[in-house]
Order: sequence, then structure tokens, then C-alpha cells
Amino acid sequence: MLEKERLEQLIEKGKAVLKTHYHVEGTFGFPTLDSGKFEAWKTQVLSYLSSNLPPDNQYLLHFKEQVKRGYQSSCEQGIGILQSVLEDLDLNLLNTKPKKVFDPSEILEKIFAKFHLIVRQMRNRYSARPTLDVADEYDVQDLLHALLILHFEDIRAEEWTPSYAGKCCRMDFLLKDYKIVIEVKKTRRSLNASQIGSELIEDISRYSVHPDCETLICFVYDPEGYIANPKGIEKDLSRAEGKMAVTVFIRP
Repeated sequence: MLEKERLEQLIEKGKAVLKTHYHVEGTFGFPTLDSGKFEAWKTQVLSYLSSNLPPDNQYLLHFKEQVKRGYQSSCEQGIGILQSVLEDLDLNLLNTKPKKVFDPSEILEKIFAKFHLIVRQMRNRYSARPTLDVADEYDVQDLLHALLILHFEDIRAEEWTPSYAGKCCRMDFLLKDYKIVIEVKKTRRSLNASQIGSELIEDISRYSVHPDCETLICFVYDPEGYIANPKGIEKDLSRAEGKMAVTVFIRP
């Protein structure tokens, strides 16, 4: 947390460094400061600001950009930046929290984690009203599409993939802004773990040639628990390296 007393100390130390400037008569150039004292002061300021301000804070960025060499003008700029920080601190205008970065992968992981709870809630309706059930893969896609709309603006559903092994297929969802493809599957009694694994391997190969797919996310909805070792399949098929990252989620 930024403290007024420490900022004032750094400002005074900067002013002391400023007094070390010297200029040899008859020479041209910028007035130079004591390099050792200047570097020590600059390091202390950067360490303090970096520890207490978010990386994208304009004061921190401006200090890094402008206060580089031991010139009088450079030190004066640094002192001015510290004085502005102190003024904003006094007025309670200084934002010391980093901006929340939108992480699509984090959002998707939360959706998949809560998906089964949402399905169960839809089945439990008031006054014996007809239930909204998720019986097959198309139902999974429809519900997932509705949940994606809460967080994403551009959702391309049923986009064609480039020809692979002599045939073209439709992908389930493309988040084009983030170059993420979502492939959806639902297990059933006739679709065992081995078949699911084979289908996912084929999907991975097919999407690897898609120009808009840098990340493939496979969501397998397994409400009945037909897959005995979901974590094993997730671990075997997920990968972070290479041209296309792959993450497999088998839930619940």
C-alpha cells in the first residue's frame, strides 16, 4: 500500500540527488548528476512503485519511460511524477488495483463446472410444470449457447471447417475474437470412453488446420458417469504446446 510518508521521503531524496548536478565550464551537454546516487534513487522509486501500483498504471509506465539517465531534466521529471502520485493519493484518486483482464478460458471453465447444476435446476420447476431436460447432444449445445451469450458477443455456431480427410464438418461454436473453438459431446450408453477418446482425437486433428482455431476446448457432458476415468482422458488429450492448444473438460 502506498504511504504518504514514504513518497515524501523519495521526493526529498530526489531533490537531494538533483543538487549533485555539475557542469564543467566551456563544455556542451546536459547537466549531469552523481550517477551512483541517481541510480540508487531511481531503483528505490521503481521498486516502491512497482510493488504498490498495477503494471499498467500510467505513473509507473511514465517513470520507466522518462527517468532513465542521470540528467537534471530526467530527475526533475521523476520528482514531478512522484509529486503527482502523492497528490492523487491525498485526493483518494489513485487506483492501486490492477484492471480485471477478461479471460475467456476462465469463463468457459466456470460454465462447464456449473453446467450440471444448471441442468438439475431446470428439471426442478415450480408447481409440477413440464421440465426442461437435457436429453441429447443438441440439448447440450442449445443450453451452452445460451450461457455463452451472457459473456461473449460474437459466437459463431455451426461454422464449417476446412476439408479434412476428404470431408467438411461443422464445428459447434467458434469464438472468433479469441480464436477459440468449442466442441461439445454428450455421453450415452452406446458411446463408451474409448469411442469418446477416438472422436476427440479426430476433432483435434481436424481443427489443427482451421485458420481461426488457436485453442480447441472440448466439453464432454457425462451426467450418468459413463466415463470411468475422466481425469485420465483429460490429461491424455489436453496439451498447451504446439500450434493449437487443447483443453478437455469432462463434467460432472
